[in-house]
Amino acid sequence: MSYNSFGNLFRFTTWGESHGPALGAVVDGCPPGLALSEADLQPWLDKRRPGTSRFTTQRQEPDAVRILSGVYEGRTTGTPISLMIENVDQRSKDYSEVARAYRPGHADYAYDAKYGLRDPRGGGRSSARETAARVAAGGVARLVIPEVKIRAYLVEIGGIAIDRSRFDDAEIDNNPFFCPDAGTVPLWEAALDAARKSGSSLGAIVECVADGVPAGWGAPLYAKLDSQLAAACMSINAVKGVEIGDGFGVARLRGEDNADAMRPGNDGPLFLANHAGGIVGGISTGQPVVVRMALKPTSSILTPVQTITRDGEATEIVTKGRHDPCVGIRAAPVAEAMMALVLADAKLMQRGQTGR
Repeated sequence: MSYNSFGNLFRFTTWGESHGPALGAVVDGCPPGLALSEADLQPWLDKRRPGTSRFTTQRQEPDAVRILSGVYEGRTTGTPISLMIENVDQRSKDYSEVARAYRPGHADYAYDAKYGLRDPRGGGRSSARETAARVAAGGVARLVIPEVKIRAYLVEIGGIAIDRSRFDDAEIDNNPFFCPDAGTVPLWEAALDAARKSGSSLGAIVECVADGVPAGWGAPLYAKLDSQLAAACMSINAVKGVEIGDGFGVARLRGEDNADAMRPGNDGPLFLANHAGGIVGGISTGQPVVVRMALKPTSSILTPVQTITRDGEATEIVTKGRHDPCVGIRAAPVAEAMMALVLADAKLMQRGQTGR
């Protein structure tokens, strides 16, 4: 059995490979009557699109999305929505060495071990190129949750963290790193330039916040909102760790410090802190939902790395081609998409169980 779908009532399936003719997604369970066109989805894809700065892969893909089904006269019909994005700038010849030997840190060996064969061109299905389809599907999900505002940004690259005292939401779209701290941008530029020139790459931490999520979304135990978010974020390429709220930091707090104290408010409780990241017992509290994810350095690098061939012989590999020196940069729009997809599903499940 192959797992290429995610969600319950609002469910999406992605298809396609990095160097195939196209990739895309099928969104099922979207309510009917929502206004939807390619223009509603394209801005999100433009944020993730490669080749927009010297700090991302120079593969030139317009990532123009086409809606093939599920929409009539500009409105969703309630039937499956099929989305397609053509690949137009593949260079499969760059991967001749990858077909012969495994890239450590990449999915090459794992795919061979599972399937007995693999598509070495750009990593095939394991490539981060697949996330374009998620971003398109996430654009549909945003239409289901208009009351929610979702924002993702980088808070760390290569061990260099932002200064949160200088956090400015308006700065996020003013630089190629989705960085909310203008003072940290030149530090990241220098670090990435140095890594790229040395043939290496850097890791990153992305934070994603959803404001406007009402109290009550999610379910106890096996369908907790935070477990759904964790699964969604861990499914993003290169993500190796996920935190909700203070995450691992809560292990260093005392009980009274970790508790999100409550006082009476005009529209429900007034919380004095948000260590829980807006989710308690698997159910949203009405506070901002906060998720952070750690992304490893890009595995495709120009620095020689010891490996083995498919025949088991010792060798070294240098991965040529066009690759992100920090895959975390373009992960911010993907994080927003996965947040939207999980929350759209949670909203429909809440409506189905409680009628509200």
